[in-house]
Amino acid sequence: MKPLTITFLLLTIVALTNCSKVERNPPNIVIIYADDMGYGDLNCQNPNSKIPTPNLDKLASEGMRFTDAHSSSGICSPSRYALLTGTYHWRRQHGIVGAFGKPFFKDSDITLPQVLKSKGYNTACMGKWHLGWNWEFKNAPSGEVMQWGSMQKFYRLEDIDWSKPITGGPLDRGFDYYFGDGTINFPPYAWVENDQLIKAPTEEMDIHTIGFETKEGEWEFRPGPKVKGWNPYKVLPTLTKKTVDWINTQEKEQPFFLYFALPSPHAPIIPNDEFDGKSQAGGYGDFMVQTDWVAGQVLKALKEKGLEDNTIIIFSADNGTEAYAWKRAEKYGHFSMGNFRGLKRDVWEGGHHVPLVIKWPNQIKAGSISNELISQIDIMATVANLIGIDLPENAAPDSYNFEPVLKGEPYHSPLRETTIHNTYASKWGIRKGDWLYINSPSGGHREPPDSFKELTGYTDFDEPGLLFNMKDDSEQRVNLYEKYPEKIEELDKLLKEYCKTSH
Repeated sequence: MKPLTITFLLLTIVALTNCSKVERNPPNIVIIYADDMGYGDLNCQNPNSKIPTPNLDKLASEGMRFTDAHSSSGICSPSRYALLTGTYHWRRQHGIVGAFGKPFFKDSDITLPQVLKSKGYNTACMGKWHLGWNWEFKNAPSGEVMQWGSMQKFYRLEDIDWSKPITGGPLDRGFDYYFGDGTINFPPYAWVENDQLIKAPTEEMDIHTIGFETKEGEWEFRPGPKVKGWNPYKVLPTLTKKTVDWINTQEKEQPFFLYFALPSPHAPIIPNDEFDGKSQAGGYGDFMVQTDWVAGQVLKALKEKGLEDNTIIIFSADNGTEAYAWKRAEKYGHFSMGNFRGLKRDVWEGGHHVPLVIKWPNQIKAGSISNELISQIDIMATVANLIGIDLPENAAPDSYNFEPVLKGEPYHSPLRETTIHNTYASKWGIRKGDWLYINSPSGGHREPPDSFKELTGYTDFDEPGLLFNMKDDSEQRVNLYEKYPEKIEELDKLLKEYCKTSH
């Protein structure tokens, strides 16, 4: 055999061997989860945006962007629980976990990090947890303060044993590592690493004299213990650095799952000074610019570490934007909710219709757009299928596998039989195909100001329920309740059947 032929064969064998090694390495999973970010805050899906988001726009151009994606709830904790378990939040509870609240989870819940950890993944949670811990209380809350028009009870320094490990948190839900401040506007105002406070609080937050100014809106802080010198403006930069540092410790041979739950652009709206004036939408717009920058730092770290090509990156948000968005729309002409009706907490579309972008180089077509109805609950089943994991029988009961959508393969649409929209127990929506039924005269939990109604032309409805064709009327302006009674009967019956399974 000629030397040139032998050399060619050897190179071919090496190449095939390297390919097989790549195929055997499961992809890394990174979820970047924004807080209170509206659909219209992502520049590439809002033609009238006043906020530049170049890093997230680039991510969308390199992956698949979903135009009809939804969180389980219109508020924080329930959506996070649903994301990590593939289970509707209302099967457990509707409300958020309060300051020093018990875990949202039951120990019998099967989480995405638990499943990935069992398959050899290194798992980390960074940032906002807001799903509860088992704190060691010495007694009932002894503090009391006037807030939001009523007296509020709160835990004081002496009410809690700070020396004990904090169980029930991320480490008990499948994460190998956690670093964060729990929830930026809830006590304790302190850093938690794994199941320990890095430094125990020695002071208490005076909610009436924070010591800093916000760039827009209110502080939204709850009273309670804090470490001396706690500076909320250092939270997002610290989380960003810790996350980038953690990525830099990862190796190609070891698959990992990173869940980076941002505290932004949730109130308090506190962009760092270098981001002031970077948008045309006030303090919130600047905070969104910083949020985009943070996402960019994560993407940059993955690329520089050589991990980008074998990493599935998912970007989304826990629910719609906060009520400050009404004034923002009037003052700056920036509609954080996009063209959708409603905001955070609402069953209106703007409460749960969120950004969703997924990138996986050479697996998901760059620059693709899907109009398929998708829920964040589907991420668990989809990730498991993408990496070849069989979920336990009782895991992710509400999660649909939308791998065919991502891969551009044939599938029957709609992929989901139905999607339930809910925040509180008082109002429910059910989406089936293009039809959306809400069992209330309004999908809102607060009334927008009259000036906003005049700006948008939205009017109230008199019928006992709401029916919209979302394909023709995504802005929810024309109520078809009286026109299609048979559709109301069908969807109301289906909604009640689903809700019977709540526990």
